[in-house]
Amino acid sequence: MTNFVPVSQAQHAAKGWRRPAGFAHAAAEAVAPLVGAEFGKAATAMPIAFVAQAGGYQPVALMSPITGRNLFIGPAGQWLGGYVPASLRAYPFRLARANEGEQAILCIDEDSGLVADADGATQSFFDAGGKPSPATKTALDFLVAIERSRISTDLAVAALADAGLIQPWLIKVNADGTTRPLNGLFRVEELALNALSDEAFLKLRKSSALPLAYMQLLSTGQIALFEQLIRLQDQLAPRQQRQFSLDEIFATAESETIRFD
Repeated sequence: MTNFVPVSQAQHAAKGWRRPAGFAHAAAEAVAPLVGAEFGKAATAMPIAFVAQAGGYQPVALMSPITGRNLFIGPAGQWLGGYVPASLRAYPFRLARANEGEQAILCIDEDSGLVADADGATQSFFDAGGKPSPATKTALDFLVAIERSRISTDLAVAALADAGLIQPWLIKVNADGTTRPLNGLFRVEELALNALSDEAFLKLRKSSALPLAYMQLLSTGQIALFEQLIRLQDQLAPRQQRQFSLDEIFATAESETIRFD
């Protein structure tokens, strides 16, 4: 269970936070939300799909065909793939709104086990002047960059849906010796994309939707990766988790394609 609460001086002035040592916090997540700025790297590392949400679709990284299990996370919480979705790297932070239309505020999972009294082993939430500490500001800037990309992503995905290109993805995957159907997923229909009129195609290009469509199609070839990951997990013995620096976890726009403009 998670318990995200707003970061505030009243509650966190004397507190500090730590980075997770790995990604065990996402071990039960079969999908993770993506934004368009991540598609380039995600498409070569994992399948990208769409899931239905109120009024439209959300792009997600497909990390397992098995409910409640993330095949990209090893027994010791280590990441086994080539790209980690930004939403997982942002933990234990996230942006949230109390009400629709209100400005998003920085929140932290109080039940993460990563919040403690401020000491030399933790990152302070605030500096001596009451402003967010450099480490906290780095986390906030990273989340703001994701949110900005999400806004443009939603518009592009809506354009794909309006053009009739997002359709059910009917696939089955061999996992754990069992053929499993993946339900509730959607993909870009390549035949429909190729059949677009010049006018409709130009409209998608102007909405920046075409790169997302092509990268989603490219990513479908990563479905075969699940069988490899299952074999790898069976071979792995518990081992020391890799330690990530703040620069790696909260990567800059240039290094991770999350942009601030």
